[in-house]
Amino acid sequence: MKIKYKIALYYTTSATLMLMIFAVLAYYFSSKSRKAEYLERLEYRARSIANVIIEDGHVKVDLLRKLDRTTFQDLYKEAILVYNPNYDLLYSNLKDTTIRTHRSLLDYITLNKSYSYEKGNGEVVGIYYTEGNVSVIVIVSSFDKYGYQNLTNLSQILLLELATAIIVLVGVGYFFARKMVEPIDKLVKEVDSINANNLQDRQVAVQGKDEIAKLAANFNTMLQRLSDSFDLQKSFVSNASHELRTPLASIISQLQVTLSKERNASEYQDVLNSVLEDAESLTDLTNGLLQLAQSEMKDQQFVFSNVRIDELLMDMANLIRLKQKESKIDIQFNKLPDNDLLVTCFGNDSLLKILFINLVDNACKFSRDNTAHISIDFYTQYIMVQVRDNGIGIPPDELNKIFEPFYRGQNVGKTRGHGLGLSICKKIIQIHKGHITVTSTPNEGTTFTVILPHML
Repeated sequence: MKIKYKIALYYTTSATLMLMIFAVLAYYFSSKSRKAEYLERLEYRARSIANVIIEDGHVKVDLLRKLDRTTFQDLYKEAILVYNPNYDLLYSNLKDTTIRTHRSLLDYITLNKSYSYEKGNGEVVGIYYTEGNVSVIVIVSSFDKYGYQNLTNLSQILLLELATAIIVLVGVGYFFARKMVEPIDKLVKEVDSINANNLQDRQVAVQGKDEIAKLAANFNTMLQRLSDSFDLQKSFVSNASHELRTPLASIISQLQVTLSKERNASEYQDVLNSVLEDAESLTDLTNGLLQLAQSEMKDQQFVFSNVRIDELLMDMANLIRLKQKESKIDIQFNKLPDNDLLVTCFGNDSLLKILFINLVDNACKFSRDNTAHISIDFYTQYIMVQVRDNGIGIPPDELNKIFEPFYRGQNVGKTRGHGLGLSICKKIIQIHKGHITVTSTPNEGTTFTVILPHML
């Protein structure tokens, strides 16, 4: 069932139930009011009769008969019974009818001075009336013809109004439900027209300040994030394809040229060395792509443990020296820790090694003397590691681009690389809830500052 039909159904059902409750309550209280009013009228009638028949200390039934023959009787199907304290019937307006009044009823009226009840053919009121030394019991019964007729008319009016109200509620409920769901229908149509080809050019119209407008705004934000992700993916695929194609094309062309005719041993050796260099470049690119893919994983997919940053830097320095024998790495503490936790980070050992290997390897690669200067410091809540080189530096207008995948500075020349290392470093830092910043002076050097939370 569509939402608009559900809204209309719920609205109509709830409103109908409320109207039915109000109608039942109106009928119930009207019935109670009719009964109370009529019993009060009968009691007044009984007291008036008792007051009329007692005169000068005597019960004058003849006067009541005379009045009864004229205008005294004005209630529908009225029955009047008058008894003396000995329960002798003094008067009755019922003719040709056997009169039976239970003695227990007369005892109750005598004891309690009044009595009233409702029976199938009307209401009954009895009173024990005393004036001077004379007492009488007067019982009056009657059927409230006009009161019950009014109740019947009221019930018919209520049923008619209820039926009319239900019909109106169905129409009104459907109208308002359609109006309420109209923005959602519009949103669905607009969303249905969005695909990967027009993602960048489409946005859902946002109007008002209600929940639907908020949903549309959030959807637009999601579209923007998806668009950025698609753009990044396209750029990544394009750059990765280009980077992979270049060494492969170089290898293929060199091999084709070499196989085109016989070569001597030294020429074959030169070609093999060149192919080996391109193959190593492919290996570096593949490793970089794997590391980048690994850094895109969620935090929950990594195993975290306590990692000593100083020990990790020492091990990493040895690995880089084995990889680049001409590299020099200088590691210094700005101040010595009095607690190992001050230089301990809760993180993933493998990712942190990739982080610092990339930074230190770049520093050695771009330094004029192949030296990377590393300083370790710690503060109240974090560890700070700075990696500095004395190389060519980074132009100021490129500082905000160096963490993008496949981006390489204009001044790197023929220095080997694919522009993946720093983007990997930034993602690893984000996984560890840290920060990385860079400062650089052209022709003087570049300093990368890594901040990681420690365990203390």
